[in-house]
Amino acid sequence: MRKVKRALISVWDKSGVVELALELHRHGAEIVSTGGTASRLREAGIPVVDISEITKKPEAFGGRMKTISYEVASGILFDRERDAKEAEALGIGAIDMVVCNLYPFVEYRDKGLALDELIEYVDIGGPTMIRAAAKNFRGVAVLTRPQDYQAVVEELGANHGALSLETRTRLMRIAFSQTAAYDSTIADHMDQLAGQPSVRLHYSGAEQLRYGENPHQAALYFAGSAENGGFGGMEVLGGKELSYNNLVDLAGALDAVADVEEPCVAIIKHTNPCGLAAAPKLESAFGLAWAGDPVSAFGSVIAFNRPLSMETAHCLELDHEEKSRRKFVEIVAAPEFEAGVVEYLRKHKSLRILRMDPGANRPARDLKFVRGALLVQDNDGKLYDKLEQVTQYGTGPIDEPLLKFGMVAVRQVKSNAIVVVRRTGDAMQLLGMGSGQPNRVNSTSLALERAVATLEAEYDGDPAGRDLYVKQQLGLAYLVSDAFFPFPDSVRMAAAYGIRAIFQPGGSIRDKEVVQACDELHVAMVMTGIRHFKH
Repeated sequence: MRKVKRALISVWDKSGVVELALELHRHGAEIVSTGGTASRLREAGIPVVDISEITKKPEAFGGRMKTISYEVASGILFDRERDAKEAEALGIGAIDMVVCNLYPFVEYRDKGLALDELIEYVDIGGPTMIRAAAKNFRGVAVLTRPQDYQAVVEELGANHGALSLETRTRLMRIAFSQTAAYDSTIADHMDQLAGQPSVRLHYSGAEQLRYGENPHQAALYFAGSAENGGFGGMEVLGGKELSYNNLVDLAGALDAVADVEEPCVAIIKHTNPCGLAAAPKLESAFGLAWAGDPVSAFGSVIAFNRPLSMETAHCLELDHEEKSRRKFVEIVAAPEFEAGVVEYLRKHKSLRILRMDPGANRPARDLKFVRGALLVQDNDGKLYDKLEQVTQYGTGPIDEPLLKFGMVAVRQVKSNAIVVVRRTGDAMQLLGMGSGQPNRVNSTSLALERAVATLEAEYDGDPAGRDLYVKQQLGLAYLVSDAFFPFPDSVRMAAAYGIRAIFQPGGSIRDKEVVQACDELHVAMVMTGIRHFKH
């Protein structure tokens, strides 16, 4: 244990700093401070020694020089056992705690400041003090984040103003992490301005996962940050610990519902939406999404873009007397849960219940490691460039909400990707999808077969009229492709099933042949101009 006899406090973010300083003062610590921080502490009635009394020099150059000095650096850095006599001979007083957070470079970078203005938000004295204190953690405590103050206040109170080596070690690790991330962000931006982009990733706080994609693979989870995106802000409200595959599927589920304006439900299996629907009422959307492929929905991850009501939660039938009726899913994620819903979901003890806003922490870039190399791209945030009717037979007025729904769906499906979507009443539903096939014909076949199965399952009329019903419904549906059709074969197949409206980006050297086939088959085709490969 080491008692804090003198603390140097110089912070940009002053959240909680008064409470921390009051506790230090209560235990007899001398407070040394600078500028605005010193003013804030004095306003709270806390005695403060100005940094200039230690450095024997005034603040200078518009505040660029405040804390950098032989006296301050030595007071932080000298080894408390080995160097004690030398420090005394030199007149160096020990600084036992450094409380410092840094100029908000990211905040001002994001405001678009020019370099000459932005450079003033590059902190120099702060990182110097933080690194010095972190290096000498055996004798000095360093606090760099307001969220760490309360635990330190409690420990100071419990130990008469002293902190343990364990705490100082933990704070040291946080400090080095903070300065590393800070410098990385500045370096990346300067490289960007020079036209030579760089990426320096910063993740900390690893959690051990049970295993990776398979049981023989070890795996870790890093939550990410607002800068990198990730699952920051996610709250686990129940169920087993999350697995590697859970998190991969969860990302797909959140992305599938985030851009849909209507209440929407996504049911994800192996990263692909096997069920997706939007409707004015969330429970209606859930029913349609589940009906899209109830077999594949077994063991799925489900995301909602609206608070989960009890009516919708009961669609899972977790307490049904027939166990076969209880829907087994891995995760239910929603931005909020209405009263009683979490308790109901906990009836399934393994079900992971997550509170998370689908639109939160969506990064601007997509990063992927391939054999150790890093690929970086902008996120796929644009649905289409144009809506160009290229066939003799038109779609009539395009149902743009349905088209957007179809584009969101196809964007989430592994390429080659084909989806069939329809409007049913005031709702929209994914009828079928084909994903991950090495050729587009196979994906088209899978999507259409699934769509037929979905429609056959919902038909409850005279069996003799089933085929006609299916064909009529497909005639009202939209078939959306993530990329161009290299040959007319997929178009001919779709027409044979009854599809009458196809949306694709275009760009094939055989576009004319494909369009001609559509004209021969009385199928409307619209070019969107945007491809949505997802590898």
